[in-house]
Amino acid sequence: MEWDNPSMRDRRGTYAAYSIGCAVVWAVLLAIVAAKGETAKLRTITLVCCGWWIGWTSTTIARHLYPPPKTRPSWAQHPAG
Repeated sequence: MEWDNPSMRDRRGTYAAYSIGCAVVWAVLLAIVAAKGETAKLRTITLVCCGWWIGWTSTTIARHLYPPPKTRPSWAQHPAG
């Protein structure tokens, strides 16, 4: 089975895989609505899609610009008190 390939398994849970999956889902959704010829619904779905991608873009920028929080030493994690 292809999913047993270690390199494939390592890539499944990545942010890049998530992003590609989202792009595919949006492309399929837009293609289905466009094929039906419903112009008003296509406009609405396109606006929602654009809004979603704006949010995704801002999240991606934030992930790259702001470092994750530093871990504290084990003795400082739970102050006595």
